[in-house]
Amino acid sequence: MRLLIKGGRLIDPLNHIDLIQDLLVEDGKIRSRGYQLDDSGCEIIDASGKIVCPGFIDIHVHLREPGFEYKEDIASGTRAAACGGFTTICCMPNTEPVIDNEAVVGFVKEKARKVGVVKVLPVGSISKKQAGLELSEIAELAAAGCVAISDDGKPVMKANIMRNALDYAKMFGLPVLSHCEDLNLVNGGLMNEGYYSTIYGLRGIPTAAEEVMLARDIILARLTGGHLHICHASTAGSMMLVRQAKAEGLKVSCEVTPHHLTLSDEIIDGYDADTKVNPPLRSEEHLLALREALLDGTVDCIATDHAPHHFEAKDCEYELAAWGISGLETAVAVIMDKLVRPGLLDIKDMVRLFTTGPAWVMGLDKGSLGEGKPADITIIDPEMVKTVDPRTFKSKGKNTPFKGMELQGWPCMTLVNGVLVAQNGEIVLDI
Repeated sequence: MRLLIKGGRLIDPLNHIDLIQDLLVEDGKIRSRGYQLDDSGCEIIDASGKIVCPGFIDIHVHLREPGFEYKEDIASGTRAAACGGFTTICCMPNTEPVIDNEAVVGFVKEKARKVGVVKVLPVGSISKKQAGLELSEIAELAAAGCVAISDDGKPVMKANIMRNALDYAKMFGLPVLSHCEDLNLVNGGLMNEGYYSTIYGLRGIPTAAEEVMLARDIILARLTGGHLHICHASTAGSMMLVRQAKAEGLKVSCEVTPHHLTLSDEIIDGYDADTKVNPPLRSEEHLLALREALLDGTVDCIATDHAPHHFEAKDCEYELAAWGISGLETAVAVIMDKLVRPGLLDIKDMVRLFTTGPAWVMGLDKGSLGEGKPADITIIDPEMVKTVDPRTFKSKGKNTPFKGMELQGWPCMTLVNGVLVAQNGEIVLDI
């Protein structure tokens, strides 16, 4: 099969490419790029006015399967990813049973092979059953195909467990993805501690709840030499700590989410449980600090922390509602509209944060339009305007604080191994 993507703006940060060129795909791989390539025998995609990128990667996704298929499953989650412009996703281990052994890893990989429409890479748990008491068999998880370990959804409260995790993971070249949250400081909080928590009458969560554990984990990364990756960093203090760790030469990386980059705690005034996320939406000063960290290289990638829930878990009192946002289908459009279009973030930096950045964090040979590479491609229409309507989501989770927002700049095509999987928010190739 030959496919020619014609006239698009090719942005490939790894190869320092930003040109209007054609891209030839053959047998699922990128064959060549250039001007006015021969299109004989090719299926043609006219990408004029579009942005053609390496396939976007999301390293922080909760697919919920096995165990919580009523919230999401591998079939629905990968379709949501494809419609959101992602060709590769890494799924978190807080399932039931937990992804803490070879059997569950094998189940996820086989299910993804059978029903998934994008590439799924499992993340194993740091501790058995995510109980935080005993390390999982990390060698077994690595051999089974896990690309990282994490207890995300829960913090590792015991410092000795985190130290040992960093030590053992280093032997297998795996990053340790840390959910930084001191539960003693959270103390039943529901939103960011500050002006608006006082005004809205909700118990606050101090920024120190994140920063205290993040500082601890950086110290342990220094001690062990392991690769520490900070999940969903949300505070100015966290950015300062990561910045200092990088300046010291430690192998520390971090991600931020689209919602922490674009929404502040002020929007909780309506007590809409779709704004309840962990870590909580922070104040404007923290939002601005995260944006600054995007530009100076402190932040390595943008990740969605896609956390779908069933309707009843969000249609209730704020205190009782589940934590999380369904983010796969809106992430790219949110960043395009709120950061790129106003000139706060260069489009090339955005592509880097969705491609080479996450690929480096996870040690993946992905994020490139180089010749011979798998033709995982994301095409963005910077002029497309749509209103976020969760009823159209392919995800089972309709929980989004962006509902009703008009956004400009959406993924319009997603190709996996040279095959068009999703187009304009709909699945083209189904299994």
